[in-house]
Amino acid sequence: MRQQLDQLASRHGLAHVTTQARRGVWSGLAALAILQLLGGWQLHASGQIGLMPIAVRLLPLVLFLPPIITRRPRGHVMLAFVSLLYIVQGLMIAQLPGRLAWGTLETLAALILFVSAAAYARWRRQQLTG
Repeated sequence: MRQQLDQLASRHGLAHVTTQARRGVWSGLAALAILQLLGGWQLHASGQIGLMPIAVRLLPLVLFLPPIITRRPRGHVMLAFVSLLYIVQGLMIAQLPGRLAWGTLETLAALILFVSAAAYARWRRQQLTG
């Protein structure tokens, strides 16, 4: 993956790929937050859970807003690691009867967030050091 990221950066320019990765981070984060909110709201509406589990599912995403807004590479690396938890959660949800589409969407959104956050951290660090 490292070689492919370096090839993209050399082909399109570091500034362009960093901007594209940042857009990927924002879109992945927004999609994942919406899916978490809607999934939690469905469970709440059916009477299975209260509102606190919805907040617990959204809290890790909200905590990473300051590093994303300030464009800190280290925060994006940690966000990539946290997104792995959402990938696993999406895979587990996809195993439930009747929830395959929902779990697949959550897994894809978390995967987009993981790849774009890791790529952004790498390219942004290259911009800052070189």
